[in-house]
Amino acid sequence: MTANPLTAPIERIEASAYTVPTEGPEADGTLTWDATTLVLVRIDAGGATGIGYTYADAAAAVLIRDRLAPVLYATDAAAIAARWFDMVRVLRNLGRGGLSAMAVAAVDSALWDLHAKRLSVSLARLLGPMRASIPVYGSGGFVNQSIEQLREQLEGWVQQGFERVKIKVGRDEQADLNRATEARLAIGQDVKLYVDANGAYRPKQALRMAERFAELDVSWFEEPVSSDDLAGLAEVRDRAPPEMLVSAGEYGFDLPYFRRMLESRAVDALQADATRCAGVTGFLRVDALCSAFGVPLSSHTAPSLHLPLVCAAREAVHLEWFHDHARIERMLFDGACVPQRGRLAYDDARPGLGIEFKSKDAECFKTV
Repeated sequence: MTANPLTAPIERIEASAYTVPTEGPEADGTLTWDATTLVLVRIDAGGATGIGYTYADAAAAVLIRDRLAPVLYATDAAAIAARWFDMVRVLRNLGRGGLSAMAVAAVDSALWDLHAKRLSVSLARLLGPMRASIPVYGSGGFVNQSIEQLREQLEGWVQQGFERVKIKVGRDEQADLNRATEARLAIGQDVKLYVDANGAYRPKQALRMAERFAELDVSWFEEPVSSDDLAGLAEVRDRAPPEMLVSAGEYGFDLPYFRRMLESRAVDALQADATRCAGVTGFLRVDALCSAFGVPLSSHTAPSLHLPLVCAAREAVHLEWFHDHARIERMLFDGACVPQRGRLAYDDARPGLGIEFKSKDAECFKTV
């Protein structure tokens, strides 16, 4: 019997964490931070190395080393679906969400990158592309930025050809309206303006703000109330101005979370984050769920990881060009994606995710 050339036992799994300071303190409607941690996974099998990553606490790297690597060692790296369920099963008593899902995400993404590299194809090509490129929206506009910083950031994206930008809101109603007004002045009338409250408002407050934001032609209201409050989110979605899409989903870790959100008719558009919802495998399952409910899908942060996924996902409409992650990925990865005229296109000439980790450049940020 001839051996299957695609089969390859996993020879090594490594996980490391790198904490990169932000350019300055940053804040949204509910949180303030001054650094971002990237957890990187390397998997060796069949003469190739795959990489995957998540944005999580460094504890996710320890979880991968101690719980996931022993289960996966010497198993077939090409049987990605089986490996995904191996990981989910061994983490059962630790809970499916949070760090567990993020750890699975990094490993799953590395397995997909590895498989595509062994076949010498881009990950988008392996998954079967739906489109060659996808629009991006500039995402930043932190609530602690000065008006001058806000305008500079937004104007920079418009000059690069972005047709959509998003700012953070949620700390103070009047300040939120002032900043949204300044944002509209900075980008003009032809660029779409999005706002993200990160769950900071209460339902009636969110409805009041939706009416005011509509006067500025805001067309995307992200997590106006906590995504844990599905009834409140559905109320805002039902009563918001009809031209304004209500979105949420970035905190989803497993498929039941997204199903509950869609069954509750809580959103006009669903967001998913492959670094949280258990990797490439998890993201594509969310896309299938969106197809079942007829709801558009947008990716959350991590642009270089999401690019091949949204190009393959049937329901994807755009990708978030999040300032922090775009900056980190340019710093730490060769081949990190760069928008052209407001769109990102995958590169068929680069196998796998199309990126390679710059270990020497990253060493100064290593914490685990």
